[in-house]
Amino acid sequence: MAKLLFLFITFFITLPLSLSQSTAVDSCNGIFLSYNYTSGYPIPPTLVPADPSDQPYRFESILTILNNGLRELKSWRVYVGFEHGEVLVSASNAVLDDGTLLPANVGNGTVFAGFPERDLKTAVETAGDWSQMAAQVRLVGTQFGVAEPDVPLPSTITLANDGFSCPALTKLDSWMHLCCTEDSTRRSNITKGEDFQPFENGDVTIMYDVIHSYETNYWTQVTISIHNPIHQLNNWKLIWEWKRDEFIYAMKGAYPSVIDSTDCIFGKQGEHYKEMDFSNALNCERRPTIIDLPPTMANNSDLGMIPFCCRNGTILPPTMDQSKSVSAFRMQVFKMPNEFNRTQLIPPQNWKIMGEVNQDYQCAPPVRVSPSRFPNPTGLSSESTAIASWQVVCNKTESKGATPRCCVSFSAFFNDSVVPCNTCACGCKSSPSNTCSTSVPALLLPSEALLVPFENRTRKTTEFAKLHNRPLPKPLPCGDNCGVSINWHLNTDYEDGWTARITLFNWDETDIVDWFAALQFDKAVPGIQTMYSFNGSALPGIPANNTIFMQGKPGLNYLLAEKDGKNPKKNPRVPGTQQSVLMFTKKTTPGIKVARGDGFPTKVFFNGEECSLPSALPSNAYRMSVATIFFCFLLAVVALLFLQ
Repeated sequence: MAKLLFLFITFFITLPLSLSQSTAVDSCNGIFLSYNYTSGYPIPPTLVPADPSDQPYRFESILTILNNGLRELKSWRVYVGFEHGEVLVSASNAVLDDGTLLPANVGNGTVFAGFPERDLKTAVETAGDWSQMAAQVRLVGTQFGVAEPDVPLPSTITLANDGFSCPALTKLDSWMHLCCTEDSTRRSNITKGEDFQPFENGDVTIMYDVIHSYETNYWTQVTISIHNPIHQLNNWKLIWEWKRDEFIYAMKGAYPSVIDSTDCIFGKQGEHYKEMDFSNALNCERRPTIIDLPPTMANNSDLGMIPFCCRNGTILPPTMDQSKSVSAFRMQVFKMPNEFNRTQLIPPQNWKIMGEVNQDYQCAPPVRVSPSRFPNPTGLSSESTAIASWQVVCNKTESKGATPRCCVSFSAFFNDSVVPCNTCACGCKSSPSNTCSTSVPALLLPSEALLVPFENRTRKTTEFAKLHNRPLPKPLPCGDNCGVSINWHLNTDYEDGWTARITLFNWDETDIVDWFAALQFDKAVPGIQTMYSFNGSALPGIPANNTIFMQGKPGLNYLLAEKDGKNPKKNPRVPGTQQSVLMFTKKTTPGIKVARGDGFPTKVFFNGEECSLPSALPSNAYRMSVATIFFCFLLAVVALLFLQ
């Protein structure tokens, strides 16, 4: 035993043991637990002496779990009763048992689980190899209000595994310990973080519902739902990280982007499942990427037959089609021996979802929620309930410097010039040739120039500039390089109302199916009355009754790709277009100044992505000049009469 004690001191060299500590380790013939506070100091902001209870302090501690018993400790779990508002920043060799990612608030206590090594072997089976008998968890975090010479120890520590009896702990200055012994009749009173949390809202939510559970594996249904009324996902990809060596054996409604069982064959999975034919397993990657199936697979008995599956990765906003705002699939997940229990269900972590266009989503850790309910597939009025459910909430983040994929031009009835999309609105080559400038503002256009590709506008644009005596820069500005452009034209402005026309242009070589657009205004939205060629309406409260949502009518909700003109040798290519007129009333928007800016959108979204807006509005200088001339004339007449 003396030699074992020497090895213990050597292994935990950063944890110098006093005589009493050595005695405690030496006398434990079960699972020895200790918590040692090693250092700490105040960090900003400085709140003492005004508010000492809220002063933050850094703390560093070491949690030790040592198996001094005769049986291997499987999947160790330890509860630490933090009580000083602790925020845990890092923990080596362990994860939080409820799946929460760090940093995390643990001020009400938390359960640690071993990771990546979860089992602690005995001295007998390892010849006293402490690296296999013990786990050392180095903790770094923030606590509040406990300043030196006081020590921010937790209220308690205890083993959270069933089958052990843990006595009262012993506290010695900055160190606390206890020894838990085997007791097959005891059940841990430490919960596994299974209290149900309330459902949360987000741009995208993901449900992880376990619907069948067996000793070695389970079936889960994953459901992706969009809740943001102006967002969509195209060709979605879903990524997560397995934390306990799980692997995907089968799927319905979706598929891994890579089918590969190599990691299983040569890994721990192959060592345990010796009789399994891994050629049938779909994916053994720690971070698999899941993709949707095409609609042709929806009724396939092997891969489809799952409600809301097989839509080619397209999830539409609920404002467009509620039934198409959801995508779902099922998969069979095999577990490792440490988790062999039909009630031992742990979701993967580090979720990420992205689309072909909208790629910037930040996902929170999965949270245990009340079990989901599903309609009976036979059509009966009863419902089935999931065995366990977790919710992942994802919100779109603003990506600094992201390049738009669409742009907007403005025009109006009182000006014959179109304010075009900005130069390089959707990006330009990093080293463009000398034939165009990436910094010169775009030239005003005649309205007919909107109908032809940028490379065919040069003659029309230069002639239009010369006609209005505008200077032509050398070189001319580069194009906008956008696959989709939108023209907003102020059509009329009269006493009781006004009208506008919106035109969509598709300059890409691919048809755009199920398109939608959303326009935000400062004052105009309450006045919307009619939209003639599109389906659309105001979105109340999104975000403050300032958004108009529109889409094509049924059967016409697509933008054709750009195509050749009638005579490709003479005529320029022709974009796919859709157009509608919108009618507004001024009765519900008193004081609106349509021509002075209130009639133009402040933000425009196409298929969920924000478009680049022009840097200026159409000028009504002609109107102003006439008014000014008339005012000057009137002033001269009055002055003349006064002089007489």
